[in-house]
Amino acid sequence: MIKKGIVLSGGKGTRMSPLTKAVNKQLLPIYDKPLIFYPLSILMLAKIRDILIIVNKGQLEQYKKIIPDGKNLGIKITYKEQDTPKGLPDAFILGEKFIGNENVAMILGDNFFYGQNLSTTLLNSSKLTKGAKVLLHKVNKPELFGVAKINNQKKIISIKEKPKKYLSDLAITGLYFFDNKVINYSKRLKPSKRGEIEIVDLLNIYKSKKSLFAEFLGRGGAWLDTGSMDDYYKTTAFVSAIENRQGLKIACLEEIAFNNNWIKKKHIKNSIKFYGNCEYSNYLSKLI
Repeated sequence: MIKKGIVLSGGKGTRMSPLTKAVNKQLLPIYDKPLIFYPLSILMLAKIRDILIIVNKGQLEQYKKIIPDGKNLGIKITYKEQDTPKGLPDAFILGEKFIGNENVAMILGDNFFYGQNLSTTLLNSSKLTKGAKVLLHKVNKPELFGVAKINNQKKIISIKEKPKKYLSDLAITGLYFFDNKVINYSKRLKPSKRGEIEIVDLLNIYKSKKSLFAEFLGRGGAWLDTGSMDDYYKTTAFVSAIENRQGLKIACLEEIAFNNNWIKKKHIKNSIKFYGNCEYSNYLSKLI
C-alpha cells in the first residue's frame, strides 16, 4: 500500500489574478470549504495518512491557520516551501526526504474529483508496488489536455500533451501513483522550453519501461481543474448542487477520518470549536 502522499499547492495562480495576488489559490473557497480540502480528501480516501503539502514561499502561515498538523484528522501533515515553481516532478525532488524508501501518490492542489466508485478506484491505485499509475478521464476537447492512448491491458502506449491530431479522448488527470524510482527519474529530467521539468517526460520514462498503467474515473465521475475563473465557478456550482440535494458534504475531512476510525468523537468536538458557528460545524455535529 502507498502510505505517503503529496499535495502540490505551489504555483502562481496567474490565471486567477488579481484574486491570487494576496491569497494562494488553494485557500480560496470552493462553495463552503477551502479548495485544499478537496485534494486532501482524495488522499485520505486512498487511506494515505502521511502527507506533505508543498506551498509557495511566504504562504506557510496561511495554511497552518487552517490545517495545523493533521492531528485533529488522525493524519500527519508536513509542509515544505517551494521557492519557484519548477514543474510538477520537482515535487519528488523537494519531497525526497519525506518519501524516503516508500512509494508515493501525488495530487495537484487545484484538482477536484468526484464519483460513485471513487473510493474503490483510489484504494486499487494505492496498492501499486512498482511502476506508475495515472487516473484517466474521458473529455470532450482532448486537444486542451495531456492525453493517453491505452491497449486492452490498461497499459499506456502513447502520451501527448495537447495533441493537435486526435490521439484519444482520455485526459491524464492531476492524480498520480509512483514507485520509489520516481525520485531518481525526476532528477534526470531536463527543463522544457517553458523552463520547467514536465510530468509528461516523467510518465514517458515509465512508459518506455512498460510500467505505466491506467485507472479510470468512470462514467458519472467528475474531474474538474479549478485553475481558471470559469472552471473555478463551475466547480463551486457543482459542489453546491450536490451537497444541497443530498445533504452530504463532499471533502469533509473530519467525516472521512471518523469513518476510517482515525479519530474519535472528541476530535470532532474540537473541530467544531475550532471552526466556530458555521454550516460546516453544524454538519459535523450531526455526525456525532
